[in-house]
Amino acid sequence: MKSFRRHSATVNAGSMADIAFLLLIFFLVTTTISADKGILRQLPPVCDTPDCTADIPERNLLRVSMNEKQQIMIEDNIVELVEIKTLVEAFIDNNGIDKCDYCEGEQISESSDHPKDAVISLSHDALTKYDLFVSVQDEITKAYYDLRTRYAKQAFNKTPDQLTKDDLKAVKKAYPFIVSEIMVKRSN
Repeated sequence: MKSFRRHSATVNAGSMADIAFLLLIFFLVTTTISADKGILRQLPPVCDTPDCTADIPERNLLRVSMNEKQQIMIEDNIVELVEIKTLVEAFIDNNGIDKCDYCEGEQISESSDHPKDAVISLSHDALTKYDLFVSVQDEITKAYYDLRTRYAKQAFNKTPDQLTKDDLKAVKKAYPFIVSEIMVKRSN
C-alpha cells in the first residue's frame, strides 16, 4: 500500500497584502478630515502709549452682554439676536458731533460721536453658550461689513471685492472695527 501524504493547502498572502494596502490608500485619499474651525480675528497690536488705557466717554461705548440664561442685553435692555446688527449700525454711524461727512446717523445725544470713536464692549458670563457668543459676534461683524460696504460704494463706487488694498485701508479707517471682549467670571 502506498501512503498518501497530504500537503496542506497554502494561500499566497502576498496579493492579499497588496489589496489591503490599496484599500488603505483609497480610504485615506477619499476620507475628509474635519478641521477645527475658529473665529478669524487679528489680535490688536501692543499699545505702548498711555492713551490706550484712557477712559472712553460713556456715549462712545455700547455695552453688549450675554448672561447665564442665554439672554442678550444691549445697555441693560434685553434684545433678540436679529436686532443686534441694526442697533450696532445705528450706534456706530450716529455722527453725534456732526463732523462725519459720510455718516447717515440720527445724531442721538446718547450715541457715539464718530465711527472712529465708537467702541463695542462685548461681555459674556462664564455659562454663556459658545454658539450664542459666536452668533452675537457675527451680528456685530455684519454691522461693520454693511457700513463698510456702503462707504465703499459712496467713496469709490465699488463693491468690497473690487477694492484695491489702498481703498480697503481707507474703508477700514473710516469704520474701524473696535470691539472689546470681556468674560465675567463667577465668584464662588
